Amino acid sequence: MKELMALAAALLVALAGMTGARAQSQPPQEAATIAEDPVLEKRVNDIGLELRCLVCQNQTISDSHAGLATDLKNQIREQLKAGKSEKQIIDFMVERYGDFVLYRPPMKATTILLWAGPFVLLAAGAATGVLVVRRRRDTVTDPSQLTDAQRQKAAQLLADEPEIRT
Repeated sequence: MKELMALAAALLVALAGMTGARAQSQPPQEAATIAEDPVLEKRVNDIGLELRCLVCQNQTISDSHAGLATDLKNQIREQLKAGKSEKQIIDFMVERYGDFVLYRPPMKATTILLWAGPFVLLAAGAATGVLVVRRRRDTVTDPSQLTDAQRQKAAQLLADEPEIRT
């Protein structure tokens, strides 16, 4: 019993240590830059909403707290300070990371699978469902359509079955 209590205490200490380390892992430079220039931060956030976090892949870099997302936000901030336009910054990111970095990639030959893929999968799933239902309906036979040989075989199988007691 004492060993179990010691193990539980050790686990609690380890868990507390992990949550403290996670809380400290947030980059402190972001909070300071937001207070410096809120207009610049609004522009950084607006551009960040157009770009996908390459680590998280299902978040914009504005929503992500991943290290790479923070680096990309800092890079956007620096480019805005250097006088680049939002379009120039987005074009730079696309040139560097490809269309995948865009949260809403353009419709073109290289991204057609991103746009059409969900619909193709939906159609394939519906077609598979229809085929499964048809096959099941076709395998259900009416006992009146059985031949004499099939009836005899079914009767023999039922007679050979051991009795099930409930």
